[in-house]
Amino acid sequence: VQEQQISNRGENYLITTMKRLCIFLNWLTDVARVLSFNPLTSVDLGMEKHVRRPVVISIEERNLIATMDLSDTPSLAIQRDIFIFQCKTGCRYCDLRVLTSANISGNILEYIPLKLKKESMPEQPRVPLSKTTLSLIEKYRGADRKGRLFPVSSMSKYNEDLKRIFTKAGLTRMVYVLDSKTNTEVMRPLNDVVSSHLARRTFVSTTFQACKNQVIVATMSGHSKSSKSFDRYRVITDETLLESIEAIE
Repeated sequence: VQEQQISNRGENYLITTMKRLCIFLNWLTDVARVLSFNPLTSVDLGMEKHVRRPVVISIEERNLIATMDLSDTPSLAIQRDIFIFQCKTGCRYCDLRVLTSANISGNILEYIPLKLKKESMPEQPRVPLSKTTLSLIEKYRGADRKGRLFPVSSMSKYNEDLKRIFTKAGLTRMVYVLDSKTNTEVMRPLNDVVSSHLARRTFVSTTFQACKNQVIVATMSGHSKSSKSFDRYRVITDETLLESIEAIE
């Protein structure tokens, strides 16, 4: 079974795995001094391939989810609220799972992303909390036994519940995703591919389209100020074109 799972992995998975191995070998070389050199230094590991435009949801779709009546499924209502909080703060689920009131200074959410903690000078997101996010924090105050902001579940359960929520909301439009095995773009229903990271991508997309300033968005999302991943969020809309014409009218 394990061999079959490995054979089903795509090129992106292999590249990511090799990059992680390279980081470990760097540590063995520079910190532990176990190796005299990193044998992967001269190896071209390649670049992961992504779809042309990241899968995101619109503000209207986000608000539809936020106002759904989920009183008959309280467990889904909790997951929905967590998803909305992610959409409005941009934090990864792995970071959200450890957030406490200590991460809030005034009305600002601050944290060091777990993904970047090993870096010497990691980007530290600073996100102003809106009325919606503050009300969600207050709603679940004291609900988690470990003192976290939300009573979070495992990522696998969260992702499965998000699929159920999107199905209930009727968000089934077709979107382009990357087939992990063939590295080609294919179309699949949104409710089949939704995951926790969709919320982070939605945050970056909606805030970038609102302010059109990469530095501002990066300050809140924790991206590098020169991150190339932002190129995929620079969608030139008709409204942007019209604003440009009106500016010189």
